Amino acid sequence: MTEISFDEWSKLDLRVGEIIEVEDHPNADKLYILKVDIGGSEKSLVAGLRNHYEKDELIGKKVIVFTNLKPAELRGVKSEGMVLAAVTENDDVVLVSPEEDIDNGARIR
Repeated sequence: MTEISFDEWSKLDLRVGEIIEVEDHPNADKLYILKVDIGGSEKSLVAGLRNHYEKDELIGKKVIVFTNLKPAELRGVKSEGMVLAAVTENDDVVLVSPEEDIDNGARIR
């Protein structure tokens, strides 16, 4: 594992977001397109959650979003960030969520 300095880590802009919309990705069986409210702004994220979550499980869920990641096109759809998740040793994906209800857009420090 590569170590980074605190200055490098502080460049990450991690925010609380709420998933407000979920669509199947038209060109990938494992991907969803998420619309996430990050405190007054919305971001479109492409996430490999389709084999792990039903759409209705995701709507309204608070998640942690890496918001200043350079946008990327994934299978023809622009993704403007990344939702954080942990992967178990069985390859189950678990979204990282705040323990308490907190405002969308709150910064993770």
